[in-house]
Amino acid sequence: MRKEKVDVLVIGGGAAGLAAAIESANHGVKTILLERERKTGGVLNQCIHNGFGLHVFKQELTGPEFMELLWEELSKTSAIVKSDSTVLKIAPESKEVTVLSREGVVIYQVKSLIVSTGARERSLNNLGIPGARVAGVFTAGVVQKMVNIYNRLPGHNVLIVGSGDIGLIMARRLKIEGMNVVGVVEIMPEPGGLIRNVVQCLEDFDIPLWLSHTVTEIHGTGRLEGVTVAKVDGELKPILGTEKFLKVDTLVTSVGLIPQNGLIENFVEMDPINRGPVIDDLMRTSVEWIFAAGNNVAVHDLVDFVYEEGKIAGKYAALYALGEKLPGVKYNFKRGNNVGVMLPHRVTGEIPFKMYIRSKKILKSCEVKFNGKRFRIFNWKIRPSEMLDLHLNKFDAFSETTNVEVNELE
Repeated sequence: MRKEKVDVLVIGGGAAGLAAAIESANHGVKTILLERERKTGGVLNQCIHNGFGLHVFKQELTGPEFMELLWEELSKTSAIVKSDSTVLKIAPESKEVTVLSREGVVIYQVKSLIVSTGARERSLNNLGIPGARVAGVFTAGVVQKMVNIYNRLPGHNVLIVGSGDIGLIMARRLKIEGMNVVGVVEIMPEPGGLIRNVVQCLEDFDIPLWLSHTVTEIHGTGRLEGVTVAKVDGELKPILGTEKFLKVDTLVTSVGLIPQNGLIENFVEMDPINRGPVIDDLMRTSVEWIFAAGNNVAVHDLVDFVYEEGKIAGKYAALYALGEKLPGVKYNFKRGNNVGVMLPHRVTGEIPFKMYIRSKKILKSCEVKFNGKRFRIFNWKIRPSEMLDLHLNKFDAFSETTNVEVNELE
């Protein structure tokens, strides 16, 4: 076991971690990026569809193309990447991070830490569907990796459960690759993914989307032979008499992501709705030397937003490591009417910042208010699956505790 001192340690080599390492190193501090896989990039490696980079690079890129630009940026810095490195423990009192890697066990003594550990998929077990646990059931991310990285198809006839973006994209991908995509079932009355993906991935390929439906039973011995699907009522309970059997040998689940914060959740203040750490506009957590960025803070719609958060975290983690006194928190945000996911939770009032909000329910059009004062109107349908991003550079509507509301317009 050896010890090594580092100014800024970044955990996680996805888009947020790469952006954070780039920005940190550009501020002249010793920066090490830890990645548990063989190479960095995270899920970008397997996302060969386009739609990345419009906000950050002003061009439409695939996941690997976006990743290549990050690697190019990273190569121009002094940041050190250590792959095949798994973090075992973070000691908040001593600022030590214990890591298992090809070098053996290494203890990093850090000045500041950036946690960008991303999110993982919910599995079939999270759904509690009765039936045998047979072969042929996959999460959408696993199938995406199987098809796009290893050039293997999971079966012949497939049903997708959940209309999250990865599921919609994989429905189209599997159809293009020659599988019979029976359809997509979504338990909610509205799609879970972006509307552009519903149109481009399902409607353009004549793939049925059954809203307010769910899988109620799995059939098969050894290998999946079929599923029972039923319509659900307003309380999401299956309606008797609506069941139908679908003969499929593959079931793909796309039912949401869970932020990964197991390393810090015992000593950092957490938000039970975001399921991530409470952060301010500097991406600083409740522990002043620990910063966080990316889908472990809250699940985002676009990788561009994750990248931007990584840059902010990298900048302020580096300044903290250099001994600069960072501004304190001046304003706290409190969730009001219809506000679900929300970040940041508090701000310094020193710099312009971007706020992200998800509405709790579908609204035909809405207004966002701070302390009862209208900030912005959205004249289109708002869904919980689509994140609102607000650019704020004035703070006159804020108070020490600022109430945030999303109200439907008459």
